[in-house]
This record gives sequence, structure tokens and C-alpha cells, in this order.
Amino acid sequence: MIRALTGFATRNPWKVIAGWAVLGALLTVLGQSLIFQVTRSQPADFLPKSYDSAAALTIAEKEFGADPDADVVTVLVDRPDGSPLSEADRRTVATLAERLGRERIAMPHDKDSPPFAHDYSQVPKLAVGLLAPDRSFELVSARLTGNAADPGLQATYRAFRDHTRAVFEASGLRAGFTGGLADQVDSDDAGSTRSAIASGCAVGLIVLLNVLVFRSVLAAVVPLLAVALIGGVASGAVVLTALATGIDLDPSVPSLISVVLLGIGVDYFLFMLFRFREELRARPDRHHRAVAAEVGGRVGTAVTSAALTIVAAFATLGIASFGQFRVLGPAIAVSVLVMLLAALTLMPAVLAAAGRRLFWPSRTLRREPRAGAAAGLGSLIARRPAALALAAVVALGLPAAGLAGVAMDYDLGGGGPQTAAQATAEQITRALPAGVSDPTTVYLRSTDGGTIAPARVAGLRNSLARVKGVGQAAEPVLAPSGRAARIDLYLTADSGSAQARALVAGPVRAAVAAHLPAGLAAHVGGTAAVYVDVATAVDHDLRIVFPVAALLIGLILLMLLRSLLAPVVLMLSVGLGFAATLGAAALVFQHGMGKPGVVFTLPLVLFLFVVALGTDYNILITDRIREEMERPGSTRDAVARAVRHTAPAIATAGLVLAGSFASLAATPAAATQQVGFATGLGILLSAFVLSIVLVPALAVLLGRALWWPLRGRRDADARSTPGADCAAPGEQPRSDHLYGIEPDAPEFTTPRY
Repeated sequence: MIRALTGFATRNPWKVIAGWAVLGALLTVLGQSLIFQVTRSQPADFLPKSYDSAAALTIAEKEFGADPDADVVTVLVDRPDGSPLSEADRRTVATLAERLGRERIAMPHDKDSPPFAHDYSQVPKLAVGLLAPDRSFELVSARLTGNAADPGLQATYRAFRDHTRAVFEASGLRAGFTGGLADQVDSDDAGSTRSAIASGCAVGLIVLLNVLVFRSVLAAVVPLLAVALIGGVASGAVVLTALATGIDLDPSVPSLISVVLLGIGVDYFLFMLFRFREELRARPDRHHRAVAAEVGGRVGTAVTSAALTIVAAFATLGIASFGQFRVLGPAIAVSVLVMLLAALTLMPAVLAAAGRRLFWPSRTLRREPRAGAAAGLGSLIARRPAALALAAVVALGLPAAGLAGVAMDYDLGGGGPQTAAQATAEQITRALPAGVSDPTTVYLRSTDGGTIAPARVAGLRNSLARVKGVGQAAEPVLAPSGRAARIDLYLTADSGSAQARALVAGPVRAAVAAHLPAGLAAHVGGTAAVYVDVATAVDHDLRIVFPVAALLIGLILLMLLRSLLAPVVLMLSVGLGFAATLGAAALVFQHGMGKPGVVFTLPLVLFLFVVALGTDYNILITDRIREEMERPGSTRDAVARAVRHTAPAIATAGLVLAGSFASLAATPAAATQQVGFATGLGILLSAFVLSIVLVPALAVLLGRALWWPLRGRRDADARSTPGADCAAPGEQPRSDHLYGIEPDAPEFTTPRY
């Protein structure tokens, strides 16, 4: 199947390239236009209905008409001179709020707006809220409806913000804005330049590395263009799949898909480029299309193994209870499958179409390269495998010690520059409870069929008001049906903070359980309650997904490698890499920077990316070791040759992938910074410590027993002197045996897996 695809692509390169170009243009437009129709930005949307905060949201929607797509913007109105608001000022606030609540806000359109974009033009709902005790400001609540992650709604909010500010300024008052949507827009605006610079640096790093390695601008740029095209196809495929299945995606999915595909796509292209260049050197008289077909078939086998491992790892997220994890798995899996199809068709087609011109103006195809650092490292591993294996284990074990006392942090905000929305929120908290703009709400539902009168829940309300940390408990509000009620709690801690989560998980829910009147059921909702339940769901998922993913990856490696010992070696090595990466993140962020812990999504993201993507490199080096073991000579010689020819590709690919993830570390969001830093570090450890040093060293120590219960075709260890067949620095290997076959041999002699 693999050779059929690569063979077709190399026989019809321009048709394949044209087909991908048309498909890429179509699906890119569709993906960008429809992506926000399949995304949901509220964490509560991804919780199972059995969780307390999700049940509270259901009551809010059914009994109180709450709109799950509503985004509340809190408008703070005060006087520019800081003096207290007069009664005339308050009447002006009420009049202007009523006027703004009747005016339609048109969504701005520009030339960059995608086709089929949703029109978020709307009439906002405004209501005058609390007055500060010192009369320094009054709050106005405004509701805009739509997906907060959609640039269309964000543009509508900006139009509303600017118009509202101008209206109040014309009356001698000043307006500030805060709330989830306001904070997100301000953070995006503040970090847009920074993110653009980081992305540009990541792309520049990839191009620079490829230019230095291949001495060709074309070889550096073509992979990026191809991967960008494939990324558009993958994003469109994910969006169409979500539309067809009714799955809602998290807003972070598109950015994660882009980073993943940029990394693995460039990696796969590099694997083929390195092997293509190597084969062209060895077979200068052979037509480049025949070389492209052979390389596509050979490298395609390793790429298929690596891609299926990633797909298997992410597919396990389908069993997670937390919806953000559950939808991430299929989305990444679909994207990787698209990339795999491109690796077996588009990439070989590009090689066949460009041929030797791909490496112009480099002259390295005309001569064998001199032995470099990779050859020296291969010889060193062959001579001192035990010492290098021990050094690698120690290098990974030291940061792994940071796992001691590691904690999870569920505060996804902060970390970026101070924004106007944050300054407005701080101004509110100086006069009112911190949770006044985002209350925690206790929803009550009748279970005996009777109605709920205010007196029936007055005792519960008074008990909640006495809980330490609750700044104010509002009077009960009854639902129109009379069979439900709600009590808003204004906490003294910010709703997104650890203090608020601890307060809700402990004293608030305990007070509700202790003082709940008979015949009523109660559920606690709000941001803090949602994150309490998210923490519970994540802990549950980590205990299930980790072992299932490890088992599935192990089974796939078992089938691909047809060995019992080799999968164990690879899984133990990547497991040690995962522990080292998570431990290093804890040392830097939790112990070094004083954070409450590492972001709660980090362990799962690291496990999937470091284990799955790190296995790519292990498969590549193991594939070459097994191939070289089919040649006459000792295991030591085979491993030395494998390291010499494969280490440059792994090192370059590792730097490229780590650079693409490291670009996330430059974003304003603290959570994304941790993911970017830790994942980039994990990829570097996987490439430079695990795949280039530890796995080859273990292969030398284990010999052909690594492939047990299968035996190699040649048992040459006992008949050869260590290092006899290993190319020493400055010595060139025999090109006619570079792949263990004669120049005119029709097939490789290594097993297919």
C-alpha cells in the first residue's frame, strides 16, 4: 500500500501536486470560514452533565432563560476627576444605558474577513447594576451574544466599546470595561505583535536551519510551503468532520493543529530530504524519479509507523470525560492522518518533480561529505555504550526529581501585560467583592413538585452569607415557573483564582449540603465551580488515559517492530523523557517562579506530544539500526553507521519541532507559555538524549537480542572485531553498500514493518 502510493506520486508528480494545491485552497477557505461555527469557548460546555456545575448551567438555561452563548461585559462608569457620582450623574447613567440598549451595533467588515463569516451585528442588552459604597462608580451590565473566540464577535465588541465610551464621554463621564470577552480582546490586542514576532522567528529558524543543512534556499522553503498547504487541508478536514458529527471544538484546537502539523510535517519532509540526498550521492547515475520512488517507499514505512503511533496516542483522548480533551484527540488524529497521506504522496511527488534542482546551488551531491560530529558520536557510542547510556539516564533523571511535590494549577489567566480590562477589574475589587462581576450562583430546584417561596430558602441564604470568603449573598431570585430559585454569591476572591476554587469546593458546597431545605435539590455554578469540576474530571482522565495510551502505543510498536524487547526499550526511554520534561517544568514554574503548580493540561499534553512525537525519532533511528544490522559486520558497526546517517536528520528535525513549539512560549498567556516551554524542551530531550544517544547505546548493549524473538539474518557479532566495519572519522563508507543492497538490487533486504 505504501509503495503503491509513493510509486503513483513519483510517476505522476505534477498531477499530485496540482491535486493537493486545489484541495488545499478549497479546504483552507472552508476551514477559516466555518471554524468558529464548531468551537465553544466556555469550559462548562465540555463537562459531562453529571457534574455539579454543569447541572447548575442546565437549570440556568431551562428555568432562567440563560443564554449559553451570552458574553457579559461589565461597564464601570465614573467621573474623570474621581469625585463621587451625583444623583444627576446616576440619572445620566440610567438614561444612557437605556439608549445604548436600543441601538444596534454593526459588526465591522474588512478585506481580511473570511467568506461565509457569521454576522454578529446585534442590539446589546444593558442593565444598571451595583453602585460602589463610596459612590465612586456605578456598574452597567452588557450582554453580547456569540462565540467569544470568533474575531467577528470580538470586532463587534470593539465597536460597542468604542461607541459606549464616546457616548459617556460626551456626557462628562468615563467608561471602563471588564469581563471575560473584554479581557480576552485586550489580551489578544496586547499580545498580537509579540505573537507575530514569535511566529516569524519560528519560521525564520526553520528556514535558517534548513539552509545551513542543505545549502539550498529551495530545500529550505519548499517544506514550509508544502506543510502550510497540508495544514490548510487538515484544518478544513477537521472543521468539516466536526460539522458532520456535531462535535464542538475548543478554540485552542486550531492553533494546536497548526503547531503539530508544522512540526511533524517539516520533520517528515526532512527525513525524506536527508535520505533523498544520501541516495542521490550514492547513485549519481540513477534517474531522480527512481530515487524518489525508492526513498518514498523506504522512509514512508518509518513515517507511517510514526504517524500511526501519534494517531493512536491522541485517539485515546476519546475516552476522556472532559470534553476539551475528548475533542482534541480526534481533531489531532484526523490532522495527522492528512499529514501521513501527504507524506506518502505530496512529498515524494515534490522530490520527483524537483530532483537534483531541489539542492541547487549546493554542490554536495557531487561528493561524499566528510565525516563529522555524527560519525564521531556513532563511533563513541559503539566503543562506550554503557557509559553513554548511564550519562543519558542521569541527564534525564536529574530534572525528573522535580516531580516531587508537583501540583496542578487551574488558573489559566494572567502572565501577560497589564490590560485595561484587568485595571478596571482591580478598580471594582477595591470597592466591591472581587466576584461581583462574575458571581458564584447556587441554583435550587424543587423535587417535591411544590413552588419555592423566598422564605423557604431564606435560611440557606443567611447561612451562605456567613461563610468566610463570601462578601455578599444576594436575595433569592425566583424562576418564572416558581419551581426554581437562585442565590448569587459575591466572593471576596477573584472567580478564576485558587482561593475561589477552594472556597467553592469546600465551605460553600458544605454549607449548601448542611442547610438545604427538604424537597429541594441544589447545584453550585459559576466560573469557580466549573474549574473545581474541571479539576475533578482532569484527575479522572489522567488516571485512565495515561495507561491506555501507553498500552496502545506499545501494541502498535509490537506489531510494527515484530519484537518483544524493542518496544519495551522504546517505551521505557520515552517514559523517562516524559518524567524529565514534566519534572523540569515543575522546577522552573512551580519551584523556581513560585507558581501554584504546572498548568493542569500540561501532563496530558506532554505525555501525548513527548511520548508520541518522541517515538517518531526512536522509530527512525531503530529503523536504520535494523537496516544496518542486515549488513555484514558487528552490531557495534551497524549502530555506528546508523547514528552517522540518521543523527543529522533527527537533530535538525528536533530543532525544527522544538522551535515551532517554543514559539508558544512567547505568547502572553501563562498557560500557553508553560506548554510551549515544556513541549519544546521535551522534544529536544527526545531527539538529542533519547534517540541519538540512549537508544543506540542500548542497541549496542543488547545486540541482536533487541529484536527477540526474531533473529537477524547474520549473526556476525561473534565473527567480527568491534569497530572493524565502522567508518572512522574522515573515512567514507562504501556507497554501493550504503543500504545493504547492491546498486541494481530491486528491493531492500530488510523486513517491512
